[in-house]
Amino acid sequence: MPGDLLQALLKGMCMGAADVVPGVSGGTMALILGIYGRLLTAIRRVDLEFAGLLARWRPAEAARRIDLPFLLAVGAGIFAALMFFTRVVPLPRLIITHPELVYGLFFGLITASIVVLLKDRRPLSAWRVAWIVLGTLVGLAIVNLVPVDTPTAAWFIFLCGALAISAMILPGVSGSFILLVLQKYAYVFDAVGRLDLAVLVPFGLGCACGLALFSRFLSWLLDRFHDATLLTIIGILTGSLWTIWPFQERVYVLVRGKERLLRSLPALPEQWDATVLGAALLAVAGAAAVLALDAFARRRRR
Repeated sequence: MPGDLLQALLKGMCMGAADVVPGVSGGTMALILGIYGRLLTAIRRVDLEFAGLLARWRPAEAARRIDLPFLLAVGAGIFAALMFFTRVVPLPRLIITHPELVYGLFFGLITASIVVLLKDRRPLSAWRVAWIVLGTLVGLAIVNLVPVDTPTAAWFIFLCGALAISAMILPGVSGSFILLVLQKYAYVFDAVGRLDLAVLVPFGLGCACGLALFSRFLSWLLDRFHDATLLTIIGILTGSLWTIWPFQERVYVLVRGKERLLRSLPALPEQWDATVLGAALLAVAGAAAVLALDAFARRRRR
């Protein structure tokens, strides 16, 4: 596999791993890893022109139009991560048994990514700060949603897929968290582990529909209101830190025989122990990785 596609595969795996964690967005990982713009562009080019190329039997041109090797590599990475972290290493279980360590790593990743994104938005004028504040308020509103009772009908699973995938490609909003709010987190991930097509087919169709529509809307916003959209995204990322802070007073509920996070409130650790030290070290490691990646990318652009 060429180096570019191998990188795309590994970055897709990072996105998939992030989306298993409620409160962490695959879109955030795509933004951190530098493939966000390319991914949005590739997705939105699955359009009538693409369909026309296929209808005229010009598959090579169609593949080039949507950057197919890149999309397949990222998709394969996401799928592999979902399989691995639901069937081999139960990451949702680790979130319950070692939440401080898991969220410590992601807190460092996201905090550093905010710093990196703000570098390119300087100077921060009053209107730019206002967009960031607006995004932060939106992020806080989303992460403090309360789960509600919902049906298991195919139409609703389709809707869950559309909403979850839209959250996945929006940095700062977690697809898994949206499923948790809709009371379908365990239902869908259990179906992934069992390969239950009765659930996965409508969910997958919903994902495809949501991806096609929301990626175009987000691309439209970035094309026409680039700074305002990106500043709002930075604000949403900032708001998401409310639930990603590793030390929380967490409330769990029993869902299908398993504990799932219902809500949490940031708190300071009661004492300095090995868990606090581990979370701090992982946060520093995550932040250092993002800053090093940014420095490497900036050197390559010179």
